[in-house]
Amino acid sequence: MVKCTICGVREAFYARLYSGEKLCAKCFLESIEYKVRATIAKHKMFEFNDRIAVAVSGGKDSVSLLHILAKIEKDFPRASLNAIIVDEGIKGYRDEAIEIAAENSAKHGVTYTVISFKELYGFTLDEIAEITKSGDLTPCSYCGVLRRKALNMVAKRSGATKIATAHNLDDEIQTFMLNIIHGDPMRIARTGPTYNDEEPWFIPRVKPLCEVLEKEITLYAYLKGIRFQESPCPYASAALRNDVRNALNRLEEKHPGIKYTIYGSTEKIREAIRERKPKIHLNQCAVCGEPTTGEICQACQLLQKINVH
Repeated sequence: MVKCTICGVREAFYARLYSGEKLCAKCFLESIEYKVRATIAKHKMFEFNDRIAVAVSGGKDSVSLLHILAKIEKDFPRASLNAIIVDEGIKGYRDEAIEIAAENSAKHGVTYTVISFKELYGFTLDEIAEITKSGDLTPCSYCGVLRRKALNMVAKRSGATKIATAHNLDDEIQTFMLNIIHGDPMRIARTGPTYNDEEPWFIPRVKPLCEVLEKEITLYAYLKGIRFQESPCPYASAALRNDVRNALNRLEEKHPGIKYTIYGSTEKIREAIRERKPKIHLNQCAVCGEPTTGEICQACQLLQKINVH
C-alpha cells in the first residue's frame, strides 16, 4: 500500500504529478480547500463584511466554488452569499444546469436569482446564434459579453460588493494565450485573480479558484458527491479557446507542471506591464447605463448588430 504523502496513514489514491505528492481522499480535499483559502488571503479578495454574489452556472467549477465559499462563510458571520444563475437560453442544455445550480444553492441555504438573456436582451443565445450564423463572431463571443453584463446588473440589484466567478487555473492560462494569439498582450494587465479598480457602476470581480487545476476541481466535486452538469455547452467546440485548451492539456500530460509554470509567467508579465497599463475610466453606456470605456457598451453594440440582422 502506498501511503499518503501528507498524513502518512491512509492509502493514497491520487498522484499529483506536478508536485510529486501522493494523496489520500481526505488530504486531497483539504488541500483544495486550503489552496482556495490561501488564494483568497494572498490576493485580499474579500473583506469581513462583503456581500458576495457567486456566479453559478451548474458546472463543476461554480458549484464547487459555491460549496467552498459557503464553508468559509461560516467563519465570517458578517459576510453574506447569494448566487446568480444566468439562463442564456440554450435548448436541451441550460434547463438542467439551472436546476442543478438552484439545487446546490438551496442545499447551502444560499439565496439565488435566475436571470435570462431573453428577459434582459429580448433574445436567447440560440436565437442569437441563428440570427448571426453567417457573421464573423461565434456564439461564445456574444455569450461572454452578454453574460458579464447580466452578472453586473443583477449583482448591483442585490447590493453585492463583490462578484466571485469560478475561473480556474486552466481558464486563466487559456485567456493569457488567447490574448497573445489575438495580438492584445496589454490586455493581460486587465485580467488576473482580482479586478478591483474602483469605478462607479462596476462590481469588483474575484476568482478564488484561479490557482486550482480544472481536473482537480472535477475530482473534488466527485469526491464530495456534488451534483454538477457534466455535458459541455453545445457551442463550446466552435471557440478558439477549445483548441488552446486541448493544446495545453497535451503539454501538461507530457510535461507535468507546465500549466503552473505558464501561470507563474502570466503573473510576472502582468506585474511587469501593470505600470504601463493605461488608466481606464468607465462611463455609463448611453443606451443602457451600464459601465463602458466608450460611449456605448460592447453588449449594446452586439445587440445593435443582432437587430440589424
